[in-house]
Amino acid sequence: MSKLILVRHGQSQWNAENRFTGWVDVPLSEKGRTEAREGGERLAAEGIRVDRAYTSTLQRAIDTGRIVLDALGQTDLEQIQAWELNERFYGALTGRNKAQTAEEFGDEQVHVWRRSYDVPPPGGESLKDTTARTLPYFRAEVVPATREVDVVLVAAHGNSLRAIVKDLDDISDEEITQLEIPTGVPIVYEMADGKPVDKRIVDG
Repeated sequence: MSKLILVRHGQSQWNAENRFTGWVDVPLSEKGRTEAREGGERLAAEGIRVDRAYTSTLQRAIDTGRIVLDALGQTDLEQIQAWELNERFYGALTGRNKAQTAEEFGDEQVHVWRRSYDVPPPGGESLKDTTARTLPYFRAEVVPATREVDVVLVAAHGNSLRAIVKDLDDISDEEITQLEIPTGVPIVYEMADGKPVDKRIVDG
């Protein structure tokens, strides 16, 4: 048995401003740094020690992983960075305020762009597109790691983690539209031979 820990990065500056972020390299807000630290402290309270850590190439995820590892007293553990774990690309919506976008295009259309499985925003990626690049990497690199070491950490983004959780939990295309991954809250899977056998959320 091994542990796979998924952590969505803490609140970013653009999360705080209610803007579509995607691939823009926006830093964590102070609240986001606190969320990451508190998530790491809850793992530390359980005596967890990470053997291998993965993150995206975007700073908000890298910093979240680093803060979690620092809370575990593992300041020297290097994180493996992979662009395949990056957030979905929002295309023409990138940088726009979500409320203003809803006023312009309507709540229903923006909800479809944000939450549907296979409808992309203009010039951007759908969750299906994000899944097509995230899952092959996850299955080729991260899942084998859970067979090799005891604890694997993945610090990434709302949509790349939705793609991973969809696969691990066998969630349908329809049901995934309802899934929200909270910021800074560790999700711990117990893994056996590369398959999840238990899941819990470490939220204090």
